[in-house]
Formats: sequence, structure tokens, C-alpha cells
Amino acid sequence: MPARVVARQTLRKTTTRAASSSSPSTEATSSPFYTTLTASAATVVAIGSVAWYYHLYGREAFAMTPQEEGLHPTQYPWEHYRWVKTFDHQALRRGFQVYREVCSSCHSLKRIPYRSLVGTIATVDEMKALAEENEYDTEPNDEGEIEKRPGKLSDYIPSPYKNDEAARAANNGALPPDLSLMVKARHGGCNYIFSLLTGYPEEPPAGATVQSGLNFNPYFPGTGIAMARVLYDGLVEYEDGTPATASQMAKDVVEFLNWAAEPEMDNRKKMGMKVLTIGALLFALSVWVKRYKWSTVKTRQIVYNPPVGPKR
Repeated sequence: MPARVVARQTLRKTTTRAASSSSPSTEATSSPFYTTLTASAATVVAIGSVAWYYHLYGREAFAMTPQEEGLHPTQYPWEHYRWVKTFDHQALRRGFQVYREVCSSCHSLKRIPYRSLVGTIATVDEMKALAEENEYDTEPNDEGEIEKRPGKLSDYIPSPYKNDEAARAANNGALPPDLSLMVKARHGGCNYIFSLLTGYPEEPPAGATVQSGLNFNPYFPGTGIAMARVLYDGLVEYEDGTPATASQMAKDVVEFLNWAAEPEMDNRKKMGMKVLTIGALLFALSVWVKRYKWSTVKTRQIVYNPPVGPKR
């Protein structure tokens, strides 16, 4: 027998023996049981890591105790909170009336210009007439004197006080906050403000202590608030004939303040729906393109034909 044939047969036997001796370990490590076990262990470790991280850093931190923070407000079904709903513009108009006739005597709305109310709450002529009721400083003339002029649509709603010191002096040392961003500035938003406005009891509950000059309100932090109850049934006469109950006025002014804090809400929701729609279509298209491009690779069959040795 030639030496070349003997060497080839010896190499084939060695390869077969090595393959047969290593196949049990390879089959054991690539079996479905071990693959599933490895994936399950990795999933458990990942979930455990996320849970431990949330336990350490993800919980909400409170700077005050529940007693100092006040009673948690009730969750109300505000219509404008829904994804595809907008503000009730009749409620916004009524809420602006409540602000003008009740709230504007103490609270400012200095971040809202008259022009932003046009088309949403009132007409151009109504806002022009309302702006002209107030006077604003003009630019200094050639002699450095500042004169007064009637307001115009580009002016901002004026504050009831000249400065913070005058506001404190008129309210026993308490500074009435500006209401432009009040819905965003308070935890609970609309629910908190509505609960605060309607949460004044006739008498403080037994055991409750209120400092002199303050009023009891369980929703206010510390339960002692300088603002007294301001909304009473029939306090305002609505233009559209809606009964002006205390809760109705509170609901209307809260919706108006929510609009004042985010007047772009309608455009934001429209843009969000466009992004979700277009994103869903592009995602579906990308999945189809991926499957189409990779179909030839994923469905192909590779056949291996080992070389045939010489017959013995």
C-alpha cells in the first residue's frame, strides 16, 4: 500500500476519533435546556439589577412630612387631560371672568399678554378694549420724561400692586404668588388648586390649631393659609347664564390657569399625534424592508457535501 494512502487513512481515523470524543460536550452545551437556563438567568439578573437600582435611587423623595405637605388632593376627571381632547373654550372664558372679578385684586398674571387671549378666550375688539382700560409707561422722550399711554394687545396683564413690598403690606406680610404658571408650580396641578379653592371648612376640625391671621385649609402645606375663602355661590354673574356655584367657578378658573400655564397644549397634542402616526408607519415600513432584504439570506439552505475518499 502506498505511503500516501496510509497517511490519508490515518488522518481520517484521527479526525473521526477527535470528533466523536468532543461531540458529547458540544451537544451538552448547545442543548435547548442549557440555552434556556442561560437566558433565564440573564433575565433574572437584569430584572434584579433594575429593581435594586430603583430601590436605592428611584423612589420619590419628600422634603416634608405628610402633615406638613397637606392633604393629598382628589383626582378629578379633567377633560383636557385626555390625549385627543382640548380645553373647553367656554370654560376658559368663564375662568378669565372669574380671574378678573375675583382673583386679580390680589394675584398677578404678568406672563400673559393680551394678544394670547385673542381667538381663544375673546375677540380682538374685546381684548383691545380691555387693554385700553390700563395705562402703561411709554419710552423716555427727548427730555427723559416718561408719559402714560393706553394699553395695547402686545402689553402684558398688569399686576394689582406696584411691587412685592406693596403686595406684602396689603396682605399682612404675605406675598400673593403670580398665577401664570401656578398649575405647573404646584404638586397636583389642577387637582390641588381646585381642592384648595373648595376646601375651606366652615369651622376648623376639632384639635386643629391655626395661627392668628391664617385660615384653615387641609390641602395647603401646614394647613394654615393667608388667603381666606374667596368663592361663594352667586359671586359672579356669567355672561352665558351658567349657574355660578363655588365649585363651577373653581373649575372654570382652574381650567383657565391650566391654559395660561401651557397655551401651546393643543399644538403639542397635534404634533404628538402626527409623530406617533408617522413613526408607526415608518416602523412598519422598516420591518417590511428588513424582512424583504433579508429573506434571501434567512431562507437559503446550505448543503455541505464532504469529499468522497477513495474506495478501499
